[in-house]
Amino acid sequence: MKVLLASPRGFCAGVNMAIESLELALRAFGAPIYVYHEIVHNQYVVRHFESRGVEFINAIDEAPPGSTLLFSAHGVSPAIRQQAANRQLRAIDATCPLVTKVHLEAIKYAKEGRTIVLIGHEGHDEVIGTMGEAPEAIVLVESPEDVDRLQVADPQNLAYLTQTTLSVDDTSRIIARLKERFPAIIGPPKADICYATQNRQEAVALLSAEVDLTLVLGSQNSSNSQRLAELSKERGIAAYLIDGPDDLRPEWFAEVQTVLVTAGASAPETVVEAVLDYLRDHYAATVEPRLVREENVSFPLPRELRQLT
Repeated sequence: MKVLLASPRGFCAGVNMAIESLELALRAFGAPIYVYHEIVHNQYVVRHFESRGVEFINAIDEAPPGSTLLFSAHGVSPAIRQQAANRQLRAIDATCPLVTKVHLEAIKYAKEGRTIVLIGHEGHDEVIGTMGEAPEAIVLVESPEDVDRLQVADPQNLAYLTQTTLSVDDTSRIIARLKERFPAIIGPPKADICYATQNRQEAVALLSAEVDLTLVLGSQNSSNSQRLAELSKERGIAAYLIDGPDDLRPEWFAEVQTVLVTAGASAPETVVEAVLDYLRDHYAATVEPRLVREENVSFPLPRELRQLT
């Protein structure tokens, strides 16, 4: 078996920053550290930190007054920040700066009196946080069909924003439909979909043409990882989203000669290596790294932690 190992893959700058923040907080303040929602959408990472005394919570009142709370990479609404302040929590904001960019755009457009059309997945942590910036001004769409059904008070006074981890192709179709229906709509000067999401999708789009099967390392609740598997399937190549080698099934590899291995932006490299080891052991796989685009992005630590480094 031949394995094409996509690069870039795995952790993006926002995930690196969030995980480093939690590591620093553990060292500085000790367990338990509370995290509002999962630090990143990856079960391996979540279990790793749970074993070290991190508690992932879904309501602010689950954190005892005065305790240390970290906001995850996906961002939170102003209401959640206020709840943390009311509870006198030591809050550390590990929101990805690219998510913060979308929040600031939402605030700006809302202040201009615009209705904001947010393209995203209902219930996703990032979408909930963004909508919380201006709930009275934001409507959510997930598809071109949602755009067709959309009713707005003033079609001349609209703006659109997007979740950062969406499919580039799907989002482009939705934006095109928005512009068809509402020619006056405006969008951000720079696209909201993050560089890492785009780069990982580009790698799958280019490399899947050479393979019989795509394996995407990532958890089921990881939006950007889901998109990678979907992208391969759209090109007629079978794809599976897995957390690690325990999820692999022998029947997937019947008559498979070439496999593409990649990882979503919240999947650690350790699980990639574990899958490669499995393929070497069971199928005598040879691994060929394939670099599609260089990545040299890094984000600063949250202000609350910078003095600790």
